[in-house]
Parts: sequence; C-alpha cells; structure tokens
Amino acid sequence: MGWDEVRKGRQARVRGAAYAAGQLSREQGTIIKDWGGRIPFALVYPNSYYIGMSNLGVHAIYSLLNSYADVVCERVFWDNKLPALSLESRRPLSDFAVIAFSISYELDYFHVVQLLKSSGIPLYAAERDEGQPLVIAGGACITANPVPLAPFFDAICVGEAEPILPAVLSVLGFSRRGDRLQALAALPGVYVPQYHKGAPVIRQWAQNLDDFAVSSTVVTPDTELGDLYLIEVERGCSWGCRFCLVSGSFCPIRYRSMDRLLEQAELGLRYRKRLGLVGPVVCDHPEIEELLARLRRMGAGLAISSLRIASLSSTVLREMVKGGARTIALAPEAGSQRLRRVIRKGISEDDILAAVAKVAEQAVRQLKLYFMIGLPSETDADIEDIIALALKCKRILDGGKTGCRLILNVAPFVPKAGTPFQWLPMADLATLNQRLARLRRRLAPKGVQVKAESPAWSQVQGALARGDLKLAEVLAAVEEVSLAGWRRAVKKCHLDIDFYVLERWDTARELPWAMLDLGVGRHHLELELNRALAQ
Repeated sequence: MGWDEVRKGRQARVRGAAYAAGQLSREQGTIIKDWGGRIPFALVYPNSYYIGMSNLGVHAIYSLLNSYADVVCERVFWDNKLPALSLESRRPLSDFAVIAFSISYELDYFHVVQLLKSSGIPLYAAERDEGQPLVIAGGACITANPVPLAPFFDAICVGEAEPILPAVLSVLGFSRRGDRLQALAALPGVYVPQYHKGAPVIRQWAQNLDDFAVSSTVVTPDTELGDLYLIEVERGCSWGCRFCLVSGSFCPIRYRSMDRLLEQAELGLRYRKRLGLVGPVVCDHPEIEELLARLRRMGAGLAISSLRIASLSSTVLREMVKGGARTIALAPEAGSQRLRRVIRKGISEDDILAAVAKVAEQAVRQLKLYFMIGLPSETDADIEDIIALALKCKRILDGGKTGCRLILNVAPFVPKAGTPFQWLPMADLATLNQRLARLRRRLAPKGVQVKAESPAWSQVQGALARGDLKLAEVLAAVEEVSLAGWRRAVKKCHLDIDFYVLERWDTARELPWAMLDLGVGRHHLELELNRALAQ
C-alpha cells in the first residue's frame, strides 16, 4: 500500500469518527457498555444508517442483546465512503466475537459481501479459523431462502429473533469453533450450512408478543421516520395474498395487548409527539379504534404503517389525520378484478373506490396507491385497467375539499420463496419497461405521478430471491455494486441468470430452500398456485 492509500484511509477514518460522533450526539437511548468480561456483538444492518434506523428489527435485536448483563451489542451500518466500524466504540468488525447481520432486502446482499471483504474476515465460512468471529444472520428474506448467502455465514437464524437468540447465547461458551457450530446446528431454527444433516430447519416464532417489547430503542432525527416513535402492534397476516412473503414467513397473526401498547406509547411520548404503529395489518387489531382514540387522548400524533382497503375505517382515518398524518397509502396491487383474484387480494373495485372516497373526506395531502406489474398471467389489458382505476380515483380525490394528490408506486412482481408463486417467472425486461412507460405516458398528463422501482434491479432481486449456491459465487465475484458490475460477475461465473428469473419451474423439482420448514406445506402452496392460474 502506497502513501497515498494510507493517507486516504486515515482521512476516511477521521471523517468516519466525526460522522459517528455527530450521529451519537443526536441520538437518545444509545446503549454504551464496557467491554470488560462481556461477549461483544456487532449488529450489522447492510445499508445506510438513515435506512437502518427506521427498521424496527434493528431496535428490537439491539435492545434484546443489550438486556443481557454479559453481552455488549454495538451497531454497524454500510457506507460506501466510510470504513465499517461500530457506531458506539468505533471498533472494526474483526474485534467482535459475534457479527450478527439483520437482512431485510435481497439487494443488500451485495453490501453484506462488501462489508465482510473490507473487514479482513475471510468471506467464506469454511475458511475461518479459531481466531475469527462467529458470523450469523437473520431477517425476512434470508428466512425464506438463505442459500445465496449460506457459504458466507457460520449460522443462519430462520424465523424471529426472540425465541432463537437466547439459545444461541447459551452455546457461545464453547472454546472451539467447531464445537460452537455443532451446538448451533442442534438448536431449533438455526441453519448451519457446514453441519446441516438433512433434517428440516423449522422456522421459529414468538408465541406471545407481550413478552417482548418492540419499539424504538434509539430515537434520532437522522432517519426516514425520525419524527416518529415506532411501536410494533402485531406480526403476521391472515389474508394469504399469493405473492406475499409475510403470509408464510411471519405467521400466525399475533397482536399485542391494549395495555402493553399503551405502556409503550406512554414511554414513546417522552421522546416524540408522534407514534408510528407498525405491522403488516395494523388495522386488523381487534381493538384498533379504541386504541387510536386512547392514544389521541394521550396527545399522540399518529402514523400507521399499513391500511387494508377492504376494512378501511373512517374512524381510523379521522384519528390518523387528527394525529398529523397527511399521506395515506393503500395497496390495490392490480387494476383488474381478474388479476386481483389471481393474487388472492380479496378486494373489489367498489372496495377501492369506497376507500378512496373516505380518504377524500379527510384533510389529506396525498394518496399513494401501490400496484405491481408483471404479475402472473398479466396482459396489456390489465395495465389499461390500472390506468382506468387510477383515473377514477383521481376524479374522486378532485371532488374532495383538500386537493389531495394521487401518486402511483409501481413495482415489478418478484416471486418469493415460500409463497404459492415461488415456481413462477418474472416478466421479461422489455415487457416491464413497456408497461411502465405506458403507465407514465397515460397518467402523467392527467396529473397522476408514477413512481417505480427499477425493472432491471428488480430482476436482480428476483435472481437472488430464487437463487441457489451458484448465486453465492456471483455475489463473491461482484467488484462494483452496479448493474454493470452484476452483469460482469454473472458472465465471469458463466451463469444462466434467465433460469432464476424468466423460467417457470416444475413443481416436482427440489427447491434450493428445501432444507427449511416455514410452516406452510408444499402441497398447500401448489394447490394455491393451481387455483391462481385457473382464474
């Protein structure tokens, strides 16, 4: 390494220290613990601080690990301009006994590899020796299909952290790496690739949410939801949309009790005036209207992460608006009734228009409608139905009193492991781009803004979501996180990426994630697939 590289590295460390000090100075709730006699955990979110600190899972694990007297847990985030050091003590990953990745999104797999490479820790688990940290992972997408990242991790937690982490801590006392890995492999919900012997790894989940308080541990203005104190209201979803990972990976549906939620709200209002209620189907809580009314009486502003069209309550909307909400988000997902039946959405056009009319009655500045393109059996006629439905919604909003703007958020369909659509391909790139262009061309002149996820990056996500061990080789070969860098790595590894993205798989084939038992039987998934394709 030349003097120029040394100088640049020193400057980056100085900038990183100043940046971290600034972040910590604006935080409330930061946990600083002495390392003496404690097991040091690095909790790594492989994306920016700004995004990671809005992830309630990061707060939950940070709080849970630091609740143990013999553990110290510090946070690490990915930044392509700064070295990977812990936020609290500015230590490198190699100083920690355990590195725990929390992974929510397939495209963050690139950052996982970057972080491990830059740390000096061998990328492949099989190459680590006794002096190396134990590298583990968990999170939504890796619970569904851990295989593309499996060679890089010593152990992977399948399911929710609360029932798994205490058992993981109990085996860390083994002195030899091999003994620790064998002990981990014997734990429920832990997949150890090097020691897996064929028995299915059964997804773990917390039975009583009241046993685990999950809310903002650290509050900071330097994040997307910085004005909110986040509280988890429920987990799971019982609606069974065929494209959705939640129905398989986070069921059964469970609710926190009213008393527990009010306790967390009382604490949260010491830090923020507004509360963010989090969960896949928050408004399905059996006491949601009473809960919102009591929170409003406490003086809380309110935001809710999910509103379901079919059961949208005017009371809920009114309480949200009184609590400061100015943007409402709803998810029709598809424009035609046929396609909504295919995905098992369970709503009609009348339901959608009635929900929009309720929004139009409130002092709301913008309504976001979420749609997918490239859904199984989709045709150009289905895109025309999105356009027609959007324009109907626009007319309803224009007739309201507040001039509410309409925004369409459009994402390509990506098949997910553990769902009825896991065997199906994505639409090809040309079709996705053509349909997205049609939406923009037809709706923009009518005053409807269309925001969209990149179809090209969505296809990368699709490859990783249905990937096998060959995708790990590609991830390891990526030198630059860009579409060009991805394509060069695919070419270098001689991989036919269309197999993962554009081919329909036979339901009789063994799937890459067959070692997992997510709690939903293969027969049920295949039955739901056939019902969908019969529409």
